[in-house]
Amino acid sequence: MSYSAADGRQQLLDTLADATDRLGSALASLGAAYDVLDEHAGDRLETELFRPVQLAYGRAQRTHSSFAGRYGLPARTFEATGAPLVHPGHAQDAIEDALGAVSEADGRLSTLQDSMLPVEVGDRELRSGLTEVRTLIGGLPDRARDLMRTLGR
Repeated sequence: MSYSAADGRQQLLDTLADATDRLGSALASLGAAYDVLDEHAGDRLETELFRPVQLAYGRAQRTHSSFAGRYGLPARTFEATGAPLVHPGHAQDAIEDALGAVSEADGRLSTLQDSMLPVEVGDRELRSGLTEVRTLIGGLPDRARDLMRTLGR
């Protein structure tokens, strides 16, 4: 099935927007987890998980808006996701939720990169942005597991 360059670019933007929304959900879950942790664990969560996801979320938004602008496509505004309710002692559940959202975002971006869309209808800046986002979230599962092993001790 063939597609026009405009259709391909819109599909690319839609996939990137979906991944960006997933990163926003991850941020909300990590923020909720932070609120119920002690100061030391909260600082670790912020440094090792929240900050990389926050940077990836911002980079994904910039990649989306700048690509849309370069090709005259409608830019999208990303809304902050409401934080889930986390009860004290259940921060691990919120961290797991965040990891699930990050995994979904990474999967969408991986599939997009594996397709030919970024090469056929994208540009160097877009491909660089996708790579940077995936690099920022790349080591998150291992860091999250290390953090969760120490919670509650």
